[in-house]
Amino acid sequence: MSEAPTLGTIDWENPFPDVPSHLGMDPYSIPLEELNPAQPELFEADQQYKYFERLRKEAPIHKTEVSQFGPYWSVTRYEDIMHVDKSHQIFSSETGITLNDEDEDFKLPMFIAMDQPKHDVQRKTVQGVVSPRNLMNLEPLIRERAGKILDELPVGEAFNWVDKVSIELTAQMLATLFDFPFEERRKLTRWSDVATAGPGMGIIDSEEQRRAELIECLESFTQLWNDRVNSEPGNDLISMLAHGESTKNMPPMEYLGNLILLIVGGNDTTRNSITGGVYALNKWPEQFAKLKADQSLIPNMVAEIIRWQTPLAHMRRRALVDTELGGQHIKAGEKVCMWYLSGNRDENQFPDADKLIIDRPNARSHVSFGYGIHRCMGNRLGEMQLRVVWEEILKRFKHVEVLEEPSRVRSAFVKGYSSMQVMVHA
Repeated sequence: MSEAPTLGTIDWENPFPDVPSHLGMDPYSIPLEELNPAQPELFEADQQYKYFERLRKEAPIHKTEVSQFGPYWSVTRYEDIMHVDKSHQIFSSETGITLNDEDEDFKLPMFIAMDQPKHDVQRKTVQGVVSPRNLMNLEPLIRERAGKILDELPVGEAFNWVDKVSIELTAQMLATLFDFPFEERRKLTRWSDVATAGPGMGIIDSEEQRRAELIECLESFTQLWNDRVNSEPGNDLISMLAHGESTKNMPPMEYLGNLILLIVGGNDTTRNSITGGVYALNKWPEQFAKLKADQSLIPNMVAEIIRWQTPLAHMRRRALVDTELGGQHIKAGEKVCMWYLSGNRDENQFPDADKLIIDRPNARSHVSFGYGIHRCMGNRLGEMQLRVVWEEILKRFKHVEVLEEPSRVRSAFVKGYSSMQVMVHA
């Protein structure tokens, strides 16, 4: 195997030199058959939306032949995405959920990347942690922690909202859900970032580094597993996995796979929606004025923020059989990418879709959480965290002012922010 590139050998502007970069180009000027929307640098520069606008208009089921991920189909309209997501007997998640090909030497089975019946059994094992009763018990703790984080912010001074609020709150929440050592909670954030990164994205330098850091994650959680399996069943995720009939004999890599799924699921959605909401309300100040005039809009606004942000840009499936979709013939074995961020900007479903409208009547019908059997297990927990954060922000601050354009993550999967300078006004 050839050695993976190191930091010094990567051209950060074009980390995949064999794939023509679209950065800075007008998507309507590119031949349709050459369009490749899954370029991480487009997302980092926030230039992706026009590509999906064109695909929805001209080729809603579109095949890209040349990309850093190999050939793949893009599904870009809301209705088609819904069809693929609920047709799990035609479109399988068994070989992975991102456009990246599975690493044959480092396979990480996880229940979101399993088909029935194993998917349903494993998901059910951990679903109790986000049951309505458990969420009701968690809310006072989330509120207390959110309040403490906000109270410690430097009023009238510039600071990085992503680090001080979004990452800190989600790290605390994850530590609580796993009953993970609280003082080491930032390890969870790091493992989440590493799990979804690849060389050339600014998080890791090589696949070898990625594997090594994820093995550290497995070692830490194996120690916690051994503690929990010999104790009475608790109400945390590790205890649920250790005592669950379908999960207590999991091989180590399947344990790691499910841990990564739960860490990423608990981290990225909430973290990037907390930042995205602040950014969007600065972009449309009349919506913030509407919110301050009527705080009962917060729950609907939360759904609208999650639609507008779409924290995970896509989910991938693989066709199990030859099938037809939108007049295109998809062959068995081909990759099919559901672009959730495109479905959430589909004007036929969401009029004025590029704008945040906090009282949008159908905000809750977004596809950010997926649909069907793979719908995000923690969606209610994520919504509750966002609701509580906004209730607590409005108690304390007149305005959270965004001082400059945020820095975004170089990824076509995680649609997020690495930093955003803000100032809070009491």
